[in-house]
Amino acid sequence: MARCMSETRPLAAIILAAGKGTRMKSNQHKVLHEVGGRSMIEHLLASVEALAPERLVTIVGEAREQLHERLGDRCAFGVQEPQLGTGHAVQQAEEALAGFSGDVLVLYGDVPFVSTATMQAMIDRLNAHDTPSSVVLGFEPDDPLRYGRVIAQQGRILKMVEWKDANEEERACTLCNSGLLAARAEDLFALLARVQNNNAQDEYYLPDIVNIAIADGQTCAVVNTPRPAEVTGINSRAELAAAEAQWQEFKRAEAMEAGVTLRAPSTVFFSWDTELAADVVVEPNVVFGPGVVVASGAYIKAFSHLEGATVGEDVEVGPYARLRPGAVLEKGSKVGNFVEIKKATLGEGAKASHLSYLGDATVGAGANIGAGTITCNYDGYFKHKTVIGERAFIGSNSALIAPLNIGADAIVAAGSAVSRDVSAGELRMVRAEQMVKPGWADRFHDAMKKKKAGGK
Repeated sequence: MARCMSETRPLAAIILAAGKGTRMKSNQHKVLHEVGGRSMIEHLLASVEALAPERLVTIVGEAREQLHERLGDRCAFGVQEPQLGTGHAVQQAEEALAGFSGDVLVLYGDVPFVSTATMQAMIDRLNAHDTPSSVVLGFEPDDPLRYGRVIAQQGRILKMVEWKDANEEERACTLCNSGLLAARAEDLFALLARVQNNNAQDEYYLPDIVNIAIADGQTCAVVNTPRPAEVTGINSRAELAAAEAQWQEFKRAEAMEAGVTLRAPSTVFFSWDTELAADVVVEPNVVFGPGVVVASGAYIKAFSHLEGATVGEDVEVGPYARLRPGAVLEKGSKVGNFVEIKKATLGEGAKASHLSYLGDATVGAGANIGAGTITCNYDGYFKHKTVIGERAFIGSNSALIAPLNIGADAIVAAGSAVSRDVSAGELRMVRAEQMVKPGWADRFHDAMKKKKAGGK
């Protein structure tokens, strides 16, 4: 939902990510922990970037070098040290927003699932006819817990209060403050300069700018999200797991709504960028890592793991198959049980039905890869490529030692270790000469039985 900048005011966004995240008990910054294979803050950035903000500022504290490395030049940074509350954190963006005149969204790096539509609704309300000084995103959870409360009438805020500072009547209010806020840049920092820390935590609270504006006679409004789950905050490993479960449920429902068959939905796991076309069938216990695209008619069988793979129309995968980054399965091809594909293309109608490893390879259309075949692609220092031509037949238990080219319609006999190119239409057999000793096994068994009997 990109904003048309000719019709709306410029937009900036401030993302608060300076918290220590002590409950996560991790050396990794809290907002870099992943849900669906993507960090919290990158989920959030994707949503806000869809609004084409003119400026983005992330407020950092401890472990900020991790965020600098991950986010690079996607945003500017402000540093909050010491950490004196959310109002104080937003103030640290003032320098980065110097000269900016427009609307400002304040977001939280550990609240990653706020939708672009919800952000746009906040900005739209900020620019409504009554021009509120600020807009707060409210929500009504099943259990209000210890969230700050929004005391409002018909969408107009009367008072904002933190749970610690609320009286019993205020705590009985079920409309809670998500922490997200929108305000005009010209108002935001002027109001923040007036915030005091005379509260139970001795901190400068961002919601206090609402109370100050109301005391000045200005209007402040609340936008209520109908989906409380989108403002779920993540502060611990348990909350991270709960967020993952919540996100997976959403993605499963989204996939089925789009025409994907999930045989046992609760056992299928998606990544943030998984793309499944209509009429894909997914059996139980399948995991999609990042970077997977599956075309219509594909059948993904149980206990398969796919990552960085492109699966074409009417392809069959698994069961117990592993597709690693760079795997490309073209239309009608088949990868069977206990087959691993890495940085390799399986041409149209080609098959590797069981117990094979194909790495750094190109397999031509209609080729057949026998059970136990491997491409020996690594010499200890470098990776090398194997090219298998159309309709080639690779016998079972063959070792293809790269770099290697096998021509169209060639046959590699079972049990061969092939280290030189095979021409089109050629049979290549690489085996030691078989030795036959008639009666040797009978004499061996007789001798062993006598020896064993004599030892009793």
